[in-house]
Amino acid sequence: MTEEKVAATEGDRVKQLEREGDIAADYLEELLDIADLDGDLDMDVEGDRAAVSIVGADLSQLVGQHGEVLDALQELTRLAVYRETGERSRLMLDVSGFRANRRSTLEALAAETVATVKASGEPVSLKPMSPFERKVVHDAVAAAGLTSESEGAEPRRYVVVLPA
Repeated sequence: MTEEKVAATEGDRVKQLEREGDIAADYLEELLDIADLDGDLDMDVEGDRAAVSIVGADLSQLVGQHGEVLDALQELTRLAVYRETGERSRLMLDVSGFRANRRSTLEALAAETVATVKASGEPVSLKPMSPFERKVVHDAVAAAGLTSESEGAEPRRYVVVLPA
């Protein structure tokens, strides 16, 4: 493929992701209005997915105890995008920085686990995690030069970090 075609394809993909973000933002604005909650929406494209964040007032009720409400809200938002586009979305939703904070914590856990595996030469299994959490750990482990795999069945699926 020529450079022009690659650039056009990438530009089309970014426009598609921006449209997903717009659809998600409209859906979430309606939800906030119905629930009489204050919050501002930030939209972005991060890598290969649209990202929408709700920031502002105390929105802990939209996060839930361990992010369960946030996970459900993300799935509902993805369904709203699917309804409009006819295509499955990988949109990532964050509320009050919950996922961003969780990502930092998981990246630190992955770094500690990589160090342990490199020192011992033995695989290390982590506690069960959500798909989002497992993805963060897999990415961090790969960036550190090791491999990992997911084992078990939902909701008890977990990551195993393997030696080189």
